[in-house]
Amino acid sequence: MMLTLLVLPALIMFIVSFFKNKKAKFLLPVSSFAILLPIIKLFMLPKPYALIGSYLVADKLDTYILLVSSIVGIGVTLALLTLDKHVKVSANAYRRFYRFFAIFWVGLTVSILSNHMGVYWIGLELATLSTVYMIKTNHTRAAHKEAWNYMIVGAIAISLVLFGIILMYASAKPILGEDAMQFDLLLSHAKEIPSPFLFEMGFAIATVGMFVKMGFFPMNLWLANIERASFYPVAALFSGILESAVIIGFFRFSQIAMEVNYTHLFGFVFVYTLLTIFIVSFLIFRAKDFMRLFSLSGIEHMALIALFWVSGGTFAALLHFGAHAFLKPALFLSTGVLESNGKYRIAGALRGYKGKKGQLFWVLVSLFLLAIISLPPSPMFFSELYGFGAMIETAKHSDHMLAMIGAILLLLILLSVIFYRFVAIYQSMKYEGKEEEKKVYASELFALVIFALCLAALLLPSSLDYLRSIT
Repeated sequence: MMLTLLVLPALIMFIVSFFKNKKAKFLLPVSSFAILLPIIKLFMLPKPYALIGSYLVADKLDTYILLVSSIVGIGVTLALLTLDKHVKVSANAYRRFYRFFAIFWVGLTVSILSNHMGVYWIGLELATLSTVYMIKTNHTRAAHKEAWNYMIVGAIAISLVLFGIILMYASAKPILGEDAMQFDLLLSHAKEIPSPFLFEMGFAIATVGMFVKMGFFPMNLWLANIERASFYPVAALFSGILESAVIIGFFRFSQIAMEVNYTHLFGFVFVYTLLTIFIVSFLIFRAKDFMRLFSLSGIEHMALIALFWVSGGTFAALLHFGAHAFLKPALFLSTGVLESNGKYRIAGALRGYKGKKGQLFWVLVSLFLLAIISLPPSPMFFSELYGFGAMIETAKHSDHMLAMIGAILLLLILLSVIFYRFVAIYQSMKYEGKEEEKKVYASELFALVIFALCLAALLLPSSLDYLRSIT
């Protein structure tokens, strides 16, 4: 029954997307709001809660990620109401976007709630394929080209994940049989796996696939190219929702890998994320437009989340995840207004807003820009404090304390490069360039207010206690 309630709004959205009546445009965001209601109900139920046997099981981790993703979905659908005010989009392309957004949401729900590696892969593949068509709703040569590029890169990444799953399954099958595909059983029997090397190989291959899907090394630019070529709500979906399905897979697999051999896991993820942040920091320094800037910044934050998670900073990783999931879509959706008078125009982008709506818009965007670089009281400020503290705590129990301190110093230097770039861009947006009048619409402003309230809610004592309770 609960699963039916979770997917029913998406099915309604899919059916309504075929209606050609102009009023159907306003029914579509309502169906997005309806997605939130069963998720709140699921969030409040005792955990773990089985939806379909041992295949789909809700626990504290995946319900938190599903709740965050549903709120992001609401913000995206609100911004879609005025998409045609900023870019050229046909009514058919608009309906098609919602059609594939509904399919995307079903795949996302399945992947996030899955307790089975195979089911997780199926949900992730469904979400991936549907986003290809959402990219193509922008009828330009660049968007069509990047949709094909995404299809190729996504196929490579998802194939790596599948191959890794096969190896992990094979490593545990002698003791678990066909149940070796279940995350909970793999975790409880991790120390008994007869072929730990085979499992570690599978984990490494699957992790590379998941990291590639998030734009990590060595494919750092493909995600930025796609988000630049597609409509800005698509970029918001990538950064705030699709990456949720990918990162929860990493969380699940790494929990098991920690039990198999924590030293190998930490070394592999640490080097990979550090290398990714090193490259991305200088790509951000050279970014010339909002979409690439925000996209590359998202890769940096997802790398930090993965690093904090394997360092034992579960609380820091989840707090950082929530802050990123609200901040980055808010900035991508703001791009529709910031670039409404021409793409690649950074100077003066925060000037020219009239009336209360315009003033509230530039204040919110200013706060989002400062929050994304972890200035207090941004949740990212606290998550990074806790995350680096977790890394130091991990080093205390090893023989690599000096190496860890050196790595943290390098990370801080790289983050300072990103900080400098964002501050320079903010100053240019606020104090340079011509002042041209820009229009802000109520629906997109409402979406930004929702994100701002959710960011503030993350810092409530009850929210922090809940995140600490997730293990």
